[in-house]
Amino acid sequence: MRDLTKYKGVIPAFYACYDKEGNISPKGVQALTKYFVEQGVKGLYVNGSSGECIYQSVEDRKLVLQNVMEAAEGKLTIIAHVACNNTKDSMELARHAQSLGVDAIAAIPPIYFRLPEYGIAKYWNDISLAAPDTDFVIYNIPQLAGVALTMGLFEEMRKNPKVIGVKNSSMPVQDIQMFKQAAGDDYIIFNGPDEQFISGLAIGAEGGIGGTYGAMPKLFLKLEEYVKSNKMTEARKLQYDVNEIIYKMCSAHGNMYGVIKEVLKMNEGLELGGVREPLPSLVKSDMEIVKEAAQMIRDTKEKYQV
Repeated sequence: MRDLTKYKGVIPAFYACYDKEGNISPKGVQALTKYFVEQGVKGLYVNGSSGECIYQSVEDRKLVLQNVMEAAEGKLTIIAHVACNNTKDSMELARHAQSLGVDAIAAIPPIYFRLPEYGIAKYWNDISLAAPDTDFVIYNIPQLAGVALTMGLFEEMRKNPKVIGVKNSSMPVQDIQMFKQAAGDDYIIFNGPDEQFISGLAIGAEGGIGGTYGAMPKLFLKLEEYVKSNKMTEARKLQYDVNEIIYKMCSAHGNMYGVIKEVLKMNEGLELGGVREPLPSLVKSDMEIVKEAAQMIRDTKEKYQV
């Protein structure tokens, strides 16, 4: 049986960090990485949805990962999302990720064209072949990719010995149970939807990867602690409080990641820039939402003594 310990825990999805010209900011990337080290999270999921990967070039994504690895200094489990909408670029990012010594690579299925399942499997396996010494995580996010990981496709992918599990961001928590029951303890299933973190852990996920963790990592670490200690009443109360913060951050005119970056600037002094077009930037009226969300995080941390 494989030792998957390094993947079990709270793994924030890393945010894109830009300078004033909208280019990747190595300084911002390193500062955010060090912040996560200090917060005590298990690892980072780099260049995924929260990293705005679909709007970045291959070189952008290489630059981000290089600076994450440099700043992390081996203190975090690093999963690099390498999928592009063509196999060649995805394989290039996979090779680059392996050369930097990441723990795992991950990939969504190709988007836009509806590929047959054998085509998706070949795409994932080709990416994995480009990084043959690195673990591979399937990223299931059907609401954005337009393609769902079926049990048949999951069974096919488990023939690849480098596949270690699934980052499951589909909304039905039952999917986590189905993947875990089919795969057993030799695979890890990550909870994706942040709003059901405790539900995912309760039904079989042993780790979580989420886009809002970074705004409030201590609160998600506390959620994990409650679940592990079987304090489910406390966990449920905190999950409800966390969800209210998430709903607030989603209520702006601008994109949620823009809100989160401003929250981190306000609460942690991090300069991460805005979001890359066509994601909507924040407008002036959004700053009231930013202030409210930042205050809600501070109040909730005080409430739960974290």
